[in-house]
Amino acid sequence: MKLVRKIFFPFALIYGLITAVRNFLFDKGILKSTSFDLAVIAVGNLSVGGTGKTPQIEYLVRMLCDSYKVATLSRGYKRQSKGFVLANENANALILGDEPFQYYQKFPKIQVAVDANRTNGIEQLLSQKTKPEIILLDDAFQHRKVQAGLYILLTAYGDLYADDFMLPMGNLRESRTGGKRAKIVVVTKCPATLSVEEQNQIANKLNLASSQELYFSTIQYDSVVYGISNQIDVESLKTQEKVLLAGIAKPKPFFEYLKNERDICLTFPDHHHFSDNDLRSIQDKAKGKNIITTEKDYVRLKDSILQEQLYYLPIQSRLLANADPFENSVLAFVKSYK
Repeated sequence: MKLVRKIFFPFALIYGLITAVRNFLFDKGILKSTSFDLAVIAVGNLSVGGTGKTPQIEYLVRMLCDSYKVATLSRGYKRQSKGFVLANENANALILGDEPFQYYQKFPKIQVAVDANRTNGIEQLLSQKTKPEIILLDDAFQHRKVQAGLYILLTAYGDLYADDFMLPMGNLRESRTGGKRAKIVVVTKCPATLSVEEQNQIANKLNLASSQELYFSTIQYDSVVYGISNQIDVESLKTQEKVLLAGIAKPKPFFEYLKNERDICLTFPDHHHFSDNDLRSIQDKAKGKNIITTEKDYVRLKDSILQEQLYYLPIQSRLLANADPFENSVLAFVKSYK
């Protein structure tokens, strides 16, 4: 694998040059970037997938939705619709994409929209009768046609962007220097017991500017899995024979949290659309046993032939420390627009 990556080195240099020129043109105002007179917060990463953007967006929604009119705007990856779509009672994962549909189901107070053209998406949201006061841009760190007021950059513990390289040799969408656009950097998916010493080591490796803020978060699993009509305690579930099913970028922590030696673990590509053949194959392998999946996969599977034996495990992002400074920093930004 290392040899293959080295073969891609020249292509990575070309890709890096292209993205660097693009960023330079936006920085100098040669390429147009549109800003808006409301609080726009962009959450994203430098690498390809698996940094925990969905739980981070949900953290912000929980923090803000009781006091402000909040909207999320996503690309709607792998959805079957086109253009701008504002979620309503007819929405589903095929129309919105799995993550936006998850937001819509979990947070009835907010507006959930999708549009690959984020500028048009914001304009459409602002044309609605109920206008948002805050727009959370999901996975929009590289979408520079919109100038967000606050950038939150995520990088996963054990897969820091400081240790990575440009595509296709590595997993970076742009150079590490792109991280300078972020006001806040969050190292996600940390062990809950991450020591202060290791936090300092990571901080030294990232080498952020004095104006940037650094936080560490972990994934907190629910104590219960939820099905269409009932729920099961996780501790008892861990001893049961079951099928674990995941179509996410990095499913290993999900499997390790729930599995025992008798379980069947089924892995599918991120954002996978399950075909009828997929569903029948999963059902045959389960042989009537419970099927536990991620919340993101559940929104695509809950109305399928698996629904009676299907459960999902919710997760939340939790800051290891300094939750108050993080929230105060975000709120100070939001209040600057009031």
